[in-house]
This record gives sequence, structure tokens and C-alpha cells, in this order.
Amino acid sequence: MIINKKNFDSKVTFNTNNVASRVFERQIRTPAPGTSVHCARKFYENLVPGFTIYDLECPDNSFFKFTDDGQYFVSFSRNRQDLIVYRPTWLSYSCKEEDCDNTHELPPQAKKFESFFTQLYVRSLASCNELICKDFFIYMESNQFGIFATSTAQIQDARASDGAILGVPSFEKITIHLLRLQDGVILDEKVFHNDCVNFTHNMGAFLYDDLLAVVSLRYQTIHIVQIRDSGNLVDVRAIGAYCREDDELFINSSSQLSGNRGDLADNGINHDQPNSNNSFLSGIKQRLLSFIFREIWSEETDQTRRVQCLKKKFYFHFQDYVDLVILKVQFLDRHHLLIKFGSVDVGGSRNTDQLPAFFAVYNMETTEIVAFYQNAADELYLLFERFCGHFHATSTNSMYMNFISSHSNNIHALEQLMCMKSKANSASQFVKKMLSSLPLNCQSMSPSPYFDQSLFRFDEKLISATDRPRQLTDHPIRFISRRQPNIHKFKIKTGPEFGSADGRSKKYSHFLFHPFLPLALSFIQPSLFLPPSAVNIHFRR
Repeated sequence: MIINKKNFDSKVTFNTNNVASRVFERQIRTPAPGTSVHCARKFYENLVPGFTIYDLECPDNSFFKFTDDGQYFVSFSRNRQDLIVYRPTWLSYSCKEEDCDNTHELPPQAKKFESFFTQLYVRSLASCNELICKDFFIYMESNQFGIFATSTAQIQDARASDGAILGVPSFEKITIHLLRLQDGVILDEKVFHNDCVNFTHNMGAFLYDDLLAVVSLRYQTIHIVQIRDSGNLVDVRAIGAYCREDDELFINSSSQLSGNRGDLADNGINHDQPNSNNSFLSGIKQRLLSFIFREIWSEETDQTRRVQCLKKKFYFHFQDYVDLVILKVQFLDRHHLLIKFGSVDVGGSRNTDQLPAFFAVYNMETTEIVAFYQNAADELYLLFERFCGHFHATSTNSMYMNFISSHSNNIHALEQLMCMKSKANSASQFVKKMLSSLPLNCQSMSPSPYFDQSLFRFDEKLISATDRPRQLTDHPIRFISRRQPNIHKFKIKTGPEFGSADGRSKKYSHFLFHPFLPLALSFIQPSLFLPPSAVNIHFRR
């Protein structure tokens, strides 16, 4: 019998509530061009981590994250001296009884960490007086390189010398390590002396393709380092006091020439003048001030109004602009950086959306500031709203990171944002709150399909793709199907019994999802500063 394919597709619909029907549908239907991966990801509606093993017997490590390609699971020793890397595997066992279904009890071996992960190696990273920065790890997927950091103890009352700014703590030694995660071989290191880099949640460094940007808070310098395929860290440029590679040579040559002329002119130098280094204005700050001046100058065509506008907007705030410090940076592409400027207090403040801050887009090739925004600028917010995915870009080759849901690529995320916007009491405060996350932290979001808002709906107050500990709740976290809004696909409980939480003591939960397997770990912490009291594993049985 011959069936007309056109009539067949229009009349027949499949109940895709099980894997078998989805496989059959995939065999007879061709997805629209450019949607094959998205169609394949719909299988995750049926492959969910709905089974939980509580109180997993696991080593006393500080577990950090899965790599974005899912090949490695990174952890650190409790004394923050060693790196321990695991390979995610899968629980396998045999059932000898006749009735072997999902209600059958798992063997005792299933409660062990080793049933799901295989240890590859233990590598000593920190020296005797250094500790591993346990909140920092960046993965270079193309070469399977890992970027780690170690540092000595913090010196709080460090003196400002040699161009360092006041109010920023110092570390005698900070080391960035480049490892090959396949075997743990340390390929190269880069050392900063008497400096400060904020490695909390990857804030102080950003990776784009093979370029790594590291922000020196103490010396106000953005170090651009290239990671070669050979495993070498090569200094490309340092943006701060100087912007071009030959700026320092040019300035020193000019100073020597001026000094020689002064000696010939009867040595007419006033030695009581302060050292010029004390009033030195960095190259990046000079370009910032020049851009602000030109922007204000171009706003008015009338000469009188132009002068008044400069007095009000530039000269009146001149010292405020001079006092701005670089706090954070991210790549927008291989040539442009998004730089956040603020005060030293902003760097240590949690409520950053209430403090003044500015954003600048810097072109590394031309050494020019091409855009400048205040932290309440509607123009920047609209760019962030419409092109949020561009801010998340860390590599042109990363496959898994392309599926992170944002309000620029997902209608459900956009609707949620619009709802928050409509409920905000103040439009300017809402804009400040949204822009306070810029520049984005590198690799701070999980690419797990269970956070894909086109597949699942969940309460983002309880769990989200952003890797952060949250206050523990007494009820399970439900993942609802987007396609079938009244059906919950699975739920995650952080404990076998609920309702016993003591209101007098707060507990925190922390989740780590595998990038593509139906596998997740949950950690129950009595405090943000204490190790977890329980570790649970959630997987598809």
C-alpha cells in the first residue's frame, strides 16, 4: 500500500511521552533546516535524572564543576594543595532475579562515589605557602587545557608603591597554572608578584578562544595572554599604564630627550617638584577621558552651550573620572573588551547595583574607547536584552555553551524578564540591577539541557544554570514540561524527608549538573563557609 507522505504528516501525530515513539518519529520525519540539534535535545524530556541516592559515600574533597564537554569532573583537596580530577562514568550492575524493574533495590556499591566517577590522577598544585583558589577554574575545550590559580595569604594593609593603588589588598605571589587535563601535566605558569586578582567565581579572568584576560586590581592592568596549542602562555599585551607595546619605550625616550635639553638649558629644573610618577595618568584613563570629552563636545553645536556643557558634565566630574578603577573585564570578540569601572569600594561590595559604575568598550587593536555607558544607561540595557547571547560568548568552537537559555534566544526567558520588568518599582533601579552582572563571569553557567527553558520550567529562585549556593527549602524542586505544562517530568529532593528543617538554622544547597548526561550532584551545606554535610546524586535509573 502506498501512503501519501503529505497526508501522512498532516493527519498522524505521535504521543511522544516515551523514548520509543520519539525514535520512531525521528526515523520518518525530517526536522526543519537548522533545527536538528534542537529536535534531538527534546529526547531529554524522557531522559531525566529522576532517581536519587542520598548520602553518597564520597571522598572528602571540595567538588567544583564538570568541564563543559563533560569529560572531566574537577575537585580540590580540603587543604587546598592538590587537584583531583575524575572521569564521569555510569552505574552498572546486574540483577539475577526474575523481576528486575525500577523498584528493585540497587546494590550497596551504588552508594559509593566510585560507582559514578573514576579518579584519573591527583596533582599537587600549590607550594608550601600557597593555596589553590578553590572558586576558580577555566576550561579550554579545544585543547582540553585547564586553567587554575594559587596564591599566598592576603596582605590586608599593603602599602601602595610602584604604581599600586590604595585600598586594594596584596598577595605576595599569585600563580596561574596551565594543565593538560588528560594526564595532569603542568604545561606552563604565569606569576604575579605583590598583586591582587579577584578569582572568586572566575571574576578576575576571562577566556575567549585562545586569549585569556587577567585583571590586576592592584596595578590596574589588563594582561592579555595567548594560550598556544603547544601549551605555552605567551604575553600579548598589557593594557593599563600603557596601551601599545612601544608606549613605554616612546615615553622613556621622550623623557631622556627632555632631560638632556634641560641640562643644556642651565640645568633649570626645580627639584622640589613632586615626582611625576605620583601624578601619572595611565594610558587607558587618558583614552577614557578623551572619549568623554569628545562625546560631550559633539553634543552641542553652539560654542557657548558647548562650554557650559563641558563645565557641567566634564570638568565638574573630572576628578571622579580620574579616580575610577578597573574592576572587571570580558571579551566581546577577539578585538573588543567590555571594561567595568568603579570605585575601590565597589570591588568588595555585594550590593553593586546601588553604587555608581561605568562600562567602556575598548578596541585593543586601535587602543581606543569606542563606547562609554553609565550603569543605568537604557542603551546598554537594550543591547544586553536583545543580544545577551553575545555577552556569553567564550568561544567560537564551543558546542555545548551555545544552548544556554537567555532572554535573547529563548521566548520563555524573555517573557520572564518582561514580567520582572513590569513588576519593578523603578525602571532605573531595574536597569542597574540587570547591568550589575556585566561583565559576565567566564563559564559561570551550566549548559545542561535541564536548564533549557524551551524544554523545562523550574523555579529560578531555587535552582538555575548559574552555579551558586542557595538557601535550602523544605519542598522538592520540580521540573515541569514546557510542551505539557501540567506534567512535571522529574523533581529533585535534597533529603529523603522534608518538614524537619529547623527554622533557627539556615542550610544551603548547591547543584552540579553534567553538561549532557542525566546526572547531577547536590550538596547540603550547614553554612556557606563549611564543607557539605551530605552529598546526593541524581541520575536516570
